[in-house]
Amino acid sequence: MGSPCSIQLYAHHEKKVKRAAKSVMDDVYRLEAKYSRYRTDSFLSDINRIAKQGDRIRVDDETAGLLDYANTCYQQSDGLFDITSGILRRAWDFKSGDIPDPEIIQLLLNKIGWHKISWQRPVLRFMASDMEIDFGGVVKEYAVDRAASLCWDAGIHHGLVNLGGDIRVIGPHPDSSPWRIAIRHPRNPEGLLQTLLLHSGALASSGDYERCIILNGIRYGHVLNPKTGWPVQYMAAVSVLGEFCVVAGSASTIGMLKGEDGAEWLNTLGLPHLWVNVNGESGGSLMA
Repeated sequence: MGSPCSIQLYAHHEKKVKRAAKSVMDDVYRLEAKYSRYRTDSFLSDINRIAKQGDRIRVDDETAGLLDYANTCYQQSDGLFDITSGILRRAWDFKSGDIPDPEIIQLLLNKIGWHKISWQRPVLRFMASDMEIDFGGVVKEYAVDRAASLCWDAGIHHGLVNLGGDIRVIGPHPDSSPWRIAIRHPRNPEGLLQTLLLHSGALASSGDYERCIILNGIRYGHVLNPKTGWPVQYMAAVSVLGEFCVVAGSASTIGMLKGEDGAEWLNTLGLPHLWVNVNGESGGSLMA
């Protein structure tokens, strides 16, 4: 998953916990192998080889479900949540410390657009060549939700799943006390925005602080606007609570992408949330 992951589980019998933990880890490894953009043998790489040719491919039910959800996010975000925009990483290397050439970004923008894809389950058809899709904004959160369900089905009703900061509470501690989950400040690694007490639900955050380039006092974060090809510049961080991690994750990302309209959009969404913009202003229903 490209980031630190952990699970904390309670049960009366050690074997029960170990079986549940193994099933979770096996499933996470399965999803990573299936949808990793870094593996040439992944199903996602198979899709992208077809995408490069401007051809079509039949997908399985699990992938179809992810595509259905990505399509919903695209529609509800006015095209800002677009799984074809991962191609921008050809220009943006956040380890390099360099800003890409605007001409390169413009060339890549011509290859972006969910509207250029015909999705008629189970057939995914690319109407243009040299495109890509990337499930990076969906599959980790989906893995969190699956992990929680696997544990619950195995009889584990107290625990927490944390995959790279995307969190799902399976149930409170055995004494019914809540999990204390801290949300970090986007500009102060040691500072906290809020500490939440959760008995259930999911928390996901998006921000410009994990991967970024700082040049001439300007921060360029990794959340890229698919319409401009450039990093968002208004929101510094957004956190959202929801029943499912995949919903909280997409909502936090869209909140970032919406820029100055993000706060209003999040309010309309109706999920508990908080945000901080680049000017240090904060708000949201989770703020104390």
